[in-house]
Amino acid sequence: MSEMPGQEVEVEQLLQPTALLDIRHPSLEALIRERGWRTLPEYERIGAIYDFVRDEIPFGYNLTDDLPASQVLADGLGQCNTKGTLLMALLRGCGIPCRVHGFTIDKSLQKGAVTGIAYRLAPRSIVHSWVEIRFAERWVNLEGFILDKPYLQRLQQRFAGQRGAFCGFGVATPDLQNPPVDWQGADTYIQKDGIDHDFGVFDSPDAFYARHGANLSGLKRWLFRNFVRHRMNRNVGRIRGGARLPSSPVADTIPRR
Repeated sequence: MSEMPGQEVEVEQLLQPTALLDIRHPSLEALIRERGWRTLPEYERIGAIYDFVRDEIPFGYNLTDDLPASQVLADGLGQCNTKGTLLMALLRGCGIPCRVHGFTIDKSLQKGAVTGIAYRLAPRSIVHSWVEIRFAERWVNLEGFILDKPYLQRLQQRFAGQRGAFCGFGVATPDLQNPPVDWQGADTYIQKDGIDHDFGVFDSPDAFYARHGANLSGLKRWLFRNFVRHRMNRNVGRIRGGARLPSSPVADTIPRR
């Protein structure tokens, strides 16, 4: 069951497993146990899980958006939707209530990270999501986990002279040099300024995708799964590894329609 703005669901429901939030999968249970996350105080527990998903699951493109958390962990990479699913599963597995907030973002923020035929195949508005956690009796938005630190730092180094809004390479933020991506008990963001439509909140990614689908279908989906995403991941890897980038961002602002 989805939850729209202004509605609340029982906190207990936001701790439950689903098909995508397979929190009882052996690989997730083993990871939680090995890291000792359940023994940490709540603030530190959230931060440790957040940092793991942000930096130890590097930015990249999976087979599809609607993968179970265990598969995202096995892939060892992810983007907003897939890393969000993994983050939610680990949080729920450690007793942190969470839900998903669905959006679309303008594809222009992906330009540079996504190039050529991959960029042309992408819809103008791309399905996007962030995770919302219940912490200190309020909802906190988590989006800053999408880009791993090595990738983001490479962009910051290359565009060190950039002032003001930055759009491109998977980023849409008012200040590339100081984006709010670290867990400090408050909202974190890295692509928020690219949002062009708000679908509201859902108690699980399963409910979100059941209503709004994933990003591609038909021939485009087949091409992406079998060919295009591999090129995209190689490009992201080159950027992370220090490949030469343009001297200015792809765009300073998100085009508004």
